[in-house]
Amino acid sequence: MIRLVAGDTGEGKTKDLIKMANDAIKTAKGHIVYLDGDSSHIYDLHHNIRYINVSEFPINDYKEFFGFMCGILSEDSDIEQIYVDGILRMVNLPIENSNTKELINKLKTVSDNQKVRFVISVNCDTTGLPVALKEYLVA
Repeated sequence: MIRLVAGDTGEGKTKDLIKMANDAIKTAKGHIVYLDGDSSHIYDLHHNIRYINVSEFPINDYKEFFGFMCGILSEDSDIEQIYVDGILRMVNLPIENSNTKELINKLKTVSDNQKVRFVISVNCDTTGLPVALKEYLVA
């Protein structure tokens, strides 16, 4: 399952993502992972959530990010949920680029196959979200 949290800068997407992850740890049977572009929110998350600062790894584009994500999942088969804060910023990809849809579709395939839930924030007003991605939008 893929869920997108969309909104402009300053609308509270990170705060919402952190709350979702912290709430999920209360009922999760598997592991939870939180990916961020820096370490600024590491202390906002429950200590049982694995925090990964993506900037510590040489990820230059969406294909490398997808490989990185597959590596995380192959290393731990107990991962139940992955939260990604600011995916487009991490992979230097504008929302309107066709590769954005390709990345989300690839993550959906992995999600379905591995039974992992992805919750991803994107810096984009909900009206600017491509039609193909609106089905994943968290209301």
